[in-house]
Amino acid sequence: MDTSPAGLAGKVALVAGGTRGAGRGIAVQLGVAGATVYVTGRTSGDQRSEMDRPETIEETAALVDEAGGHGIPVRVDHLVADEVAALVARIRDEQGRLDILVNDIWGAEIEWNKSCWESSLDTGLHTLRLAVDTHAITSHFAIPLLIERPGGLVIEVSDGTDEYNADTYRVSFFFDLAKASVNRMAFALAHELEPYGGTAVSLTPGWLRSEAMLEAYGVTEANWRDATAVQPHFAISETPAYVGRAVAALAQDSDVTRWNGKSLSSGQLAQEYGFTDLDGSRPDAWRYLTEVQDRGKPADVTGYR
Repeated sequence: MDTSPAGLAGKVALVAGGTRGAGRGIAVQLGVAGATVYVTGRTSGDQRSEMDRPETIEETAALVDEAGGHGIPVRVDHLVADEVAALVARIRDEQGRLDILVNDIWGAEIEWNKSCWESSLDTGLHTLRLAVDTHAITSHFAIPLLIERPGGLVIEVSDGTDEYNADTYRVSFFFDLAKASVNRMAFALAHELEPYGGTAVSLTPGWLRSEAMLEAYGVTEANWRDATAVQPHFAISETPAYVGRAVAALAQDSDVTRWNGKSLSSGQLAQEYGFTDLDGSRPDAWRYLTEVQDRGKPADVTGYR
């Protein structure tokens, strides 16, 4: 099933953490399907978050409009309960409903390749607060509105499937814990939403060509393949639109409850629903990482995209 123009017309989504990266890709693809999308984050036109990046919630909302939806930017710090409560009250007042909640909040500094005891405790705990507490706070306030109608969908955006994270150490203690926690939150919410006709899943993109990742390799989306000269396995990477199309497909699936509590990936859902990345390919990053990169094999995406 491909994302259909106007397939989500009349539906209201909250993409929490929609400033850039996966969140922006998700918000835009929900716009392609005709949804009204509240885009939240800490970086607006006149204020930046601690990440100090230039992308803004207003830019994302404008892209949602251009895609055919209706984007509404709201600056929210999802660690501040009163701000999240006010956001949900505004959605209730303006729309009277919430159909899709996407928890994509992140924005954390990571100390890579450091053990629990080598890491800065303040930095590590702040990572957990930004990656875990924000999701819990947002769900606490947003889900009561979402469950007023059967069929509500909650998507916890993570990094790595349950299966991959269970077998793989994710580079540092705090990052590993954060990503496993987000997957588990989707599992717990699935049990709590089921009596209300709702669905919760965790969803991971593959190796994401986010703004920050492209910048780190000194490339743009137009010439991203040049980065494979430095990191050959980057050949499996995908655009933020790919995970966005996964969310839009889930949101339009009349039988979405079959996924309740599951850990999903963009590549897996591309095979299920038939959508592609912007270049027409279907990268399956997590299978590739397991079968090629993590086994020390030479980079070769044949059969994986």
